[in-house]
Amino acid sequence: MRVEAGSSALVRQWVGQRTVMGDIGLVLAFSLLIGLLAHLVIPLPFTPVPVTGQTFGVLLTGAVLGSRLGTATLLAYIVEGLAGLPVFAAGTRGPATYGFVVAAFIVGWLCERGWDRDTPRIVAAMIAGEAAIYFFGLLWLARFVPAPKLLALGFFPFLLGDAVKLAAAALAAGGGRRLARGG
Repeated sequence: MRVEAGSSALVRQWVGQRTVMGDIGLVLAFSLLIGLLAHLVIPLPFTPVPVTGQTFGVLLTGAVLGSRLGTATLLAYIVEGLAGLPVFAAGTRGPATYGFVVAAFIVGWLCERGWDRDTPRIVAAMIAGEAAIYFFGLLWLARFVPAPKLLALGFFPFLLGDAVKLAAAALAAGGGRRLARGG
């Protein structure tokens, strides 16, 4: 292995030499990141759903790792939570979390098809992933709140924060995907 100057060159060489152990390491590292981001919580007094950092991590995971490893990462995250590790936001175990798996797959699948090559397309890919998160989240929340209040409690209050997290993930993912492709 030829060593190039600079830390990003070393990372490009490491990423370019994918191994099963390396993939497992990425899955575990990104599931840990999402678990840590779950504890960045802003409770909203008018809804049972808090604002968390998880969606940033989910979108970033799909964009950087792709559909296969992104999906594996979110499945590992769910298994970690079901095993009792404190990775879920506020200790919840709701099936809304399964929307994270679908979101990571969608974002990863679209990015693998070139949607990560410019800002409008990566944003669109992440909006598609975010839609999956909202779909599963609203299905779960519908069990606890009356239908007329569902969007007011589980959708509208989160649009601005999710837009900020999506923009941050799109910015971070662009560099991550370029690095993973080797330049």
